[in-house]
Amino acid sequence: MNKYRKDFPLFQAIDEKNSQDNSGLVYFDTAATAQRPYIVLNAMTHFYSTQNANPLRGLYSLSERATKAYEDARETVASFLNASSSREIVFTRNATESLNLVANSYGMEFVNEGDEIVVSIMEHHSNILPWQNVCQKKGASLKFLYVDKESGEIPESEYDKITEKTKIVAITHVSNVLGTTNPIKKIAEITHKNGGVIVVDGAQSAPHISVDVQELDADFFALSGHKLCGPMGIGALYGKLSLLEKMQPFLRGGEMIEYVTETGATWAEVPHKFEAGTVSAADAVGMASAIRYISSIGMDNITAMDEKLSVQLVEGLKKIPHVNLIGSKDPSRRCGIITFTVDGVHPHDVATLLSDENIAIRAGHHCAQPLGAFLGINATARASLYFYNTEEEVDYLLEKISKLREWSGYKD
Repeated sequence: MNKYRKDFPLFQAIDEKNSQDNSGLVYFDTAATAQRPYIVLNAMTHFYSTQNANPLRGLYSLSERATKAYEDARETVASFLNASSSREIVFTRNATESLNLVANSYGMEFVNEGDEIVVSIMEHHSNILPWQNVCQKKGASLKFLYVDKESGEIPESEYDKITEKTKIVAITHVSNVLGTTNPIKKIAEITHKNGGVIVVDGAQSAPHISVDVQELDADFFALSGHKLCGPMGIGALYGKLSLLEKMQPFLRGGEMIEYVTETGATWAEVPHKFEAGTVSAADAVGMASAIRYISSIGMDNITAMDEKLSVQLVEGLKKIPHVNLIGSKDPSRRCGIITFTVDGVHPHDVATLLSDENIAIRAGHHCAQPLGAFLGINATARASLYFYNTEEEVDYLLEKISKLREWSGYKD
């Protein structure tokens, strides 16, 4: 069994209220949300127990300790992404809010009529809808980079769509459906050569592979704490300082100001001008604790464990009749995300039948309906793996998948 399992209370917990013993749970839905280790829960409890005050506001020692804990968390995120300064890290509620912040504070200001914004067809709705809104309001055009249906990767020829008219390229680092890792550094180079900026959705990549925003030359990079083994309701946006400084605030209210008069206001320095109101300090502390935890395991080790389990699962699925893999058949290119269909069994039924066997997977369109329409598939089943999963769990999943058609009334 995986030695990291003991770090996660959910895998040992008994939910007496709902008569549920989690010790037998096979959890393959990390792409939706990861589980939380004790160390993260303890860090948040410690903050509320010993440091609970409003950061950035009080001049008394308790508030100063809260402020330090919050800003230390910012430093941890900056180090994790290799940002050049912690001022380049803005705390948000999640990656979705981070992307909306860029769309509203940068896109609405610097995109004009006749300009173009480029996204990929594999984007999560969170990285499509904000840009649709910018284009509709500013009179710009939204263009899509399409993928090869077999490999799940963007062909070289598609990058020709990034031109001098392109003001923003918004693209996922790792697809939450296909598992594809996009060549961000290369796309950034093409984008910058044409005078645009690149916005990277890193919700799926940050938990699984090493991210260096300076090496990638990303202008903006969004991530969510809950996919990193941290709490829900906290995320972060990395932005190059030169860009953040010329952007207007997304939200306005307490703490993000320098001075307010009856007729106007001046804003606080970056990053605080983007963090209006009472901040989610305990969640930021929890997110930082989660980052330190997975960093202690080693991102290269996590990548290797993801790949080992992916190879086992993909090769096993290839041997089961009537199972169709969506995206690359190469498990090394899946980043722990394995999406599939079963002939004659709706993905929702796949998930329900597996749930009866105490296996948790995701089924549906995965908030990527344009990709499904492009592939001609309304819904898929998705198993997403992480370092706390085991080879025994993968074998168990494969065994149950092999029986799905039989359970659904088919004879073959």
